[in-house]
Amino acid sequence: MFHDGSMDLQQMRYVLAVAETASFTRAAERCHIVQSALSHQVARLEKELGARLFERTSRRVRLTTAGEAFLPAARQALEAADRARAEVAAATGEIRGKLAVGSISTVAAVDLPAALRDYRLRYPQVRISLRVDSSERLVEQVRDGRLDAAFLGVQPGFRPRGVRDRELAQGQHVAVVAPGHPLAAEDEVDLPRLAEEVFVDFADGSAARAQSDEAFAAAGLRREVAFEVSGVELMARMVRHGLGIALLPAAFAADLPGLRSVPVINGPVRVERLAWSRFAPSPAASAFLDLLGVGERDGGA
Repeated sequence: MFHDGSMDLQQMRYVLAVAETASFTRAAERCHIVQSALSHQVARLEKELGARLFERTSRRVRLTTAGEAFLPAARQALEAADRARAEVAAATGEIRGKLAVGSISTVAAVDLPAALRDYRLRYPQVRISLRVDSSERLVEQVRDGRLDAAFLGVQPGFRPRGVRDRELAQGQHVAVVAPGHPLAAEDEVDLPRLAEEVFVDFADGSAARAQSDEAFAAAGLRREVAFEVSGVELMARMVRHGLGIALLPAAFAADLPGLRSVPVINGPVRVERLAWSRFAPSPAASAFLDLLGVGERDGGA
């Protein structure tokens, strides 16, 4: 650490840790440093900046207005430093750094756990993180650099803006019902029959929900979605208890235990896409795209 009075990366890491944990004690534990030393470095930085970054009380620690202004720039500086180290390592033949991947909960085009396992075996120096979220939020996080790549599930014709992307697969939805449901014995079902049922589905306005809503709207039908959930595990449990039925991609529904999948005539279609940054990927992200068989120049911006 430099001691010439100028801020350094380690001080920025301390500030970020305090902001994320809302505690000097927990921040010190995360950074493997005694609390007094961490507090001293934060105080030195505040003195240099001429502003308090945190409001401290006996009960809580929170960012000041100056701290909120400082944090994004500090994150960018730390990310740039990490990227510089990764680029130097890559030039010497070693892939290291961080890989942040996002995915919908119903991804089926890629065996994501297997892909991440293979990646970690090839590049053990890379720290991998995975975030499960809606397609809309995943695209936003790829666009602003919080994610290196994300697996999306969208309706046909949808193209995410501000990122590169590539279609991975598309397939029909099936009706997912409890084993004792009257539809469980059917070989197939049409939308008019399904419109008589109560549904468990994702949140209104989400890409996952839009695929089903648009199919019913195109057929001039309305359906009742009584239960809106954010995760497929809760959805499956509610269907098993007979509270409603669901529409899910056939490839994903096949792996749900204790439920029956029924093909739907003219049912919803789901397209899975991979999205990644339109800017030059980091060495770690480039290696992940290569593992998936995606070239950096593929996809549109």
